[in-house]
Amino acid sequence: MGALLGLCGLIAAIVGTWRGYVVARQAIAPLVHGGDPTRTAIEATRPLLDRPRVRLVFRRLAISIGWIAIALYGLFLTMVGLELGS
Repeated sequence: MGALLGLCGLIAAIVGTWRGYVVARQAIAPLVHGGDPTRTAIEATRPLLDRPRVRLVFRRLAISIGWIAIALYGLFLTMVGLELGS
């Protein structure tokens, strides 16, 4: 039982870490690239939370944190599996 928990935890940690990294990179990309100057000027007149880029960053940031939470849970399962195995 300990080996199965350890394996599942390791897989969850690897997948969660990788997906969290990918989504975090996608979240930062709209902020790094300037984009179209006309669109940027139009978006600058809107309130901060009504801007599409800001909402997209927050949405992707929340998803990234969720994946990192899965990775941490995977590490927890791995540690429990190691304790049960020994």
